[in-house]
Amino acid sequence: MAINYIPLDKEKHQSIKIVPQLDLSFSKETHLAAATIREFAQLASTMPVVFIEDPTNKNIHTVAMLGLDQNKNLFWADDRWQGPHVPLNIQRYPFDIRPDGDQLGVFFDENSDLVGDQGEALFTESGEATEFLQSRQKFLAELANSEMMNQRFIKRVTELELLENVQIGIQYQDGSARNVTGIMSINEKKLNTLDDAIILELHKAGFLGAMYAIMMSLAQLNRLVELSNKSDKPIRTVQIRPVATETEKSETTA
Repeated sequence: MAINYIPLDKEKHQSIKIVPQLDLSFSKETHLAAATIREFAQLASTMPVVFIEDPTNKNIHTVAMLGLDQNKNLFWADDRWQGPHVPLNIQRYPFDIRPDGDQLGVFFDENSDLVGDQGEALFTESGEATEFLQSRQKFLAELANSEMMNQRFIKRVTELELLENVQIGIQYQDGSARNVTGIMSINEKKLNTLDDAIILELHKAGFLGAMYAIMMSLAQLNRLVELSNKSDKPIRTVQIRPVATETEKSETTA
C-alpha cells in the first residue's frame, strides 16, 4: 500500500497506537535518502553521501546513496538492514515533520503496518502527548533543526562554487553497463585554494568537516558493490569520475 502522510490530530487519532519496533522494510524501494549535516560523519563510514539538484525547483539537497539503481535499496536484504548506520530520515518512520499552515507539524503514514490498535499510545485519555510521542516529537524537532543547518551548509557551499558534477560508471556481472549522472560532490582542488579566512570560517561553522566527510564517503561505493551480490543484478565494478563543464571542454578543445 502506498505511503500516505497525514497530520497527527489528537482529536481524530487519540486511539491509534504505534508498534515501537524499527521496521525498515518500507525503504526497500528507496535508493536515495535525505541526509543532514549532523549525521554526515557517521554515514560516511557506511554509504556514499552526495548532492543532487531537484529538477523542478533547482534546489540542492544532500542524500545518502542506498543503491545505484532506481527503486532498489541495497541495504535492505534478507528482511533486515545490512549496515551499522541508518539515515535519520529513515529512522523517523512512520512519522515525519512537515509544514502545517504557518508552522511545522507532526505527520504520520496512516497506511503503515506499524499503525493500528497495538503498541504504544500517542495520547493519554485527557488528550496529552504520551512519553512515547514526546520522545518522537523531540527526535523530529532535532531532525528539523539539523535540516535548517544543512540548508545553511548547502547555501555556503554553493556560494563558494565548490560543487562539481560527478559520474559513476557501473559494470554489472552480466556484462551490461550504465552511467549514473545527476550527482555532485565537493571539488577538493577548489576547496584547497580558498583563502585561510574562509577556511577558518568554514571550520568554525562545522562545514569543513562535513565537506571532507562527504568526499571520503565516496569510497563507500565499494560497499554498494559488495551489497549488490545479494540483489538480482550484482555489480562487478564502479568507477567515479568528474564531469567536465562546458568551459573546461572548450579549454581542452582550444
